[in-house]
Amino acid sequence: MVKAIVLYYSRSGNTKEMAEIITKAMNEADLPTECKPINEVKPADVVGFDAIVIGSPTYYGHMAASIKQLFDDLVTRHGQLDGKVGAAFTSAANIGGGNETTIMGIIEAMLISGMIVQGDPKGDHYGPVSIDKPDQRVEKQCTRRGRRIAELTKKLFQ
Repeated sequence: MVKAIVLYYSRSGNTKEMAEIITKAMNEADLPTECKPINEVKPADVVGFDAIVIGSPTYYGHMAASIKQLFDDLVTRHGQLDGKVGAAFTSAANIGGGNETTIMGIIEAMLISGMIVQGDPKGDHYGPVSIDKPDQRVEKQCTRRGRRIAELTKKLFQ
């Protein structure tokens, strides 16, 4: 059975809210999707999903340490994410805070793992970005991203 997971780290609750919106959209698009904070998942768990979406706050233009730690721990399972769908999203305190570099850091790790990452010609091209609490624009971007991930995953794995 095709399945997905949305993983996140969130201190303020903003990234968690984005994760829940993306998860809801994926489930509504008929892709069974779990939503979990990063500290509740082990590398062995992650490789069992067909789509893996990861969200992090932006800290100095980079992903949170716990997100990076997951990728570091996945080195022991190198090759097991090959061909799986990946996507990223972030929240930050301001527009120039390194949002795209955070997303690109997550995407780079996914690409090195052999994952398939789909861009978006509309809106947030690399992945949804929220400045502070998600607003209506961010909700729309998260919903769109969730639907697109679900569609791609079902095309590839059903």
